[in-house]
Amino acid sequence: MGHHTFDADRADKLEDAQRRYRFLSAEELLWALSPDGDETVADLGSGTGFYTDDIAPAVDHVYAVDIQAAMHDYYREKGVPENVDLVTSGIVGLPLDTDSLDAAVSTMTYHEFASEQALSELSRVLASQGTLVIADWAASGNGNHGPPVDERFSAAEVTNVLHQHGFDIEFQAERPETFLLTGRTK
Repeated sequence: MGHHTFDADRADKLEDAQRRYRFLSAEELLWALSPDGDETVADLGSGTGFYTDDIAPAVDHVYAVDIQAAMHDYYREKGVPENVDLVTSGIVGLPLDTDSLDAAVSTMTYHEFASEQALSELSRVLASQGTLVIADWAASGNGNHGPPVDERFSAAEVTNVLHQHGFDIEFQAERPETFLLTGRTK
């Protein structure tokens, strides 16, 4: 699908912890990621680094991947942790080595990059038994938050396409406005 990206001029909204954690808490994200401290993780569509900042203390290294340089500028102003590298790139054509990631997370951004090419690229950069965590706006939502409903996916749709790209789904939950799933490469 791959619709619009979040407007970088509104980046301050991405730092609203009360609103963001209402849909995905730091604890829930870290539970889904299940880090043991030595992982290399990519935060796909990292934006201002809101969730990257939750992940960074729990892992060895994080690539904060965002297609908008303005989001990285915002993150630099805010302060980037030492173990985080900013990568300005879309998901297709990631400048990362094959099998170089232990995990990747997408927090409310999957709908922006969902495509066969992006999923093939994630399969390439994730190592064997690599973890993929996706939390995104559910197609069953009412559209009062997040993108329009017609730009969203259901957890079942994402599960099906991930299976086609060699992922085993380990957890899936669809909530009133969002879904969360974790998959692992074979």
